[in-house]
Amino acid sequence: MRKSLFASILMVLIGGFFASSVMADDTLVRFQGGIGDIPVSNVAGTANPDGTFPNVTRNIVRLVNPAGQIWVIAALRADVKVDGRIRVDGRGLLLGGGNAIGLNGNASVFATLICEAVAPFTQRSTDLAGVPLAANGDFQIDDVLVPAPPPVCDSPVLLIRETRGGTWFAAGIPKSSIGPDRE
Repeated sequence: MRKSLFASILMVLIGGFFASSVMADDTLVRFQGGIGDIPVSNVAGTANPDGTFPNVTRNIVRLVNPAGQIWVIAALRADVKVDGRIRVDGRGLLLGGGNAIGLNGNASVFATLICEAVAPFTQRSTDLAGVPLAANGDFQIDDVLVPAPPPVCDSPVLLIRETRGGTWFAAGIPKSSIGPDRE
């Protein structure tokens, strides 16, 4: 009797552990690492006398315009849950050019997740009021995406965007593209 009671309790505990593990992993997509914005993706032709180029392709990502200046980011981690909850931890998002190089540009940021590989694109964003960048470019976003993401996000792009104009200046690297051997 005592052994069967112990075995029953053990079975319930093991079953509860596995059930909670399955229920706890409600992650839709993860991002590890970040890419800073370079506003121009292609330059063609010969330079004008003033140093500008006549044919420039802007670095537009899924219909979202880039910031007007280069930005760099030291680190980024983000988890998006199936219900739309998102947590982003960014480090060192700073201007990478111009007279304010190395500063945060007094920017505030919000996050946008786009799951579609081709148009039409749905922008699922955190609060557009955003969160301010710290002096060293660090930021944290803990919010919910609106509208909610689809149950599957096959082509995830996470953009960190500036609140004043909605331009993007950093992007997350999907965790699946990093590989299992790098954390």
